[in-house]
Amino acid sequence: MKSGMVIVGAGEAGVRAAVTLRQQGWDGPVTLLGEEPHTPYERPPLSKDYLTGADRKLTSIGGTNQFEALEINFRPSVTVEAIRREDRTLITRDGETLQYEKLLLATGASARRVRIPKVPDPSILLLRSVNDSDRIRERMREGLNVVMVGGGFIGLEVAASLRSHGAIVHVLELQDELMKRAVPASIAQIIRQEHQNQGVHIHLSTRVSDVNTRHDRRMLTLSNGQTIQADMIIAGVGAAPSTGLAESAGLRIENGIAVDAGMATEDPHIFAAGDCCSFPHPLYDNNRMRLESWRCAQEQGEVAALNMLGKGETYMKAPWFWSNQFDLGLQIAGLPDQGSEEVVRQIDDRSLLHFSLRADGTLAGAAGVAPGNAIARDIKICERLINGGSKPDPAVLSDPGAPLKPLLQAG
Repeated sequence: MKSGMVIVGAGEAGVRAAVTLRQQGWDGPVTLLGEEPHTPYERPPLSKDYLTGADRKLTSIGGTNQFEALEINFRPSVTVEAIRREDRTLITRDGETLQYEKLLLATGASARRVRIPKVPDPSILLLRSVNDSDRIRERMREGLNVVMVGGGFIGLEVAASLRSHGAIVHVLELQDELMKRAVPASIAQIIRQEHQNQGVHIHLSTRVSDVNTRHDRRMLTLSNGQTIQADMIIAGVGAAPSTGLAESAGLRIENGIAVDAGMATEDPHIFAAGDCCSFPHPLYDNNRMRLESWRCAQEQGEVAALNMLGKGETYMKAPWFWSNQFDLGLQIAGLPDQGSEEVVRQIDDRSLLHFSLRADGTLAGAAGVAPGNAIARDIKICERLINGGSKPDPAVLSDPGAPLKPLLQAG
């Protein structure tokens, strides 16, 4: 096969890159390699509607019809084991060699494991793939005693899904608040209260200190002194970037595959995008960061494809994150932890907007929580303010009766 554009990883970043190459007029070969046997699919539903059974079908990304129409050679169940940079060749697990003109690494991330003494690793379930979600769903039943290790986005989404089906759920979090690295405390408290109102048992600053099996039942002793039954243990403690392939090829690794703001590695023929890479963000003083976000992966895949074609694009959009737990919707634009001044707009007991301003008054990030999609429009406005480098009036931000849209004209 003639060498062309090769993409390793068939998730959001990889698929978006493949489609963008065709949309931009590239008429050479485009090969998309996926390690899983499935057609590319959306991961967010795996902890929500797909897990609960509300939606039994995977939400596809692209799909075989689009790949055929765009002449994208999608190949599932392919594991790439080595990159020979000197002759631009990939070596697969089956011993096949593939030539590339430009290569995009969109290898994503893998769920981090936890170690619990006396509990075999395979019996601690993870949630990253459709197979992981299926494994949990097959065991889901009313009265099931579930211990969720980790109080971040994934852990809490799974806890909400299982609790909605009658499981008895305990969430163990080492930190003194849920989602501490991701959201402001004011929002974390609303989320925690909702879980507790729904019957989820939240254990903060807590870990497993001992495990005993009694009458075929696994009993966990917690560091807070409580003993709980665990029919199923799930770990949701974050994800590690999948950098092994890049590292073995001698590419620079810095909390992910190190790329510039155009998604290019130090090798002019190799790019990286999505959860696997870290990059300097122009909106945040070019600080190097890695973003695990559905939409960021799409946007980075597009920028990478443009630059594989020599377009000279820069990725500089404010990140956007979201989570649904019970009937609450949580959205974040930008990076709230990059600000030094906090402004809170308390809408009601279950609805709140939190703004984070930098020392010069520019909006660094905004986070909101409310039933359903009630805060989506305000977060979208905040996203535009962040991208525009706006310095909104704190008095307007804090006033629940003041619309945010006029701030777009204020600059």
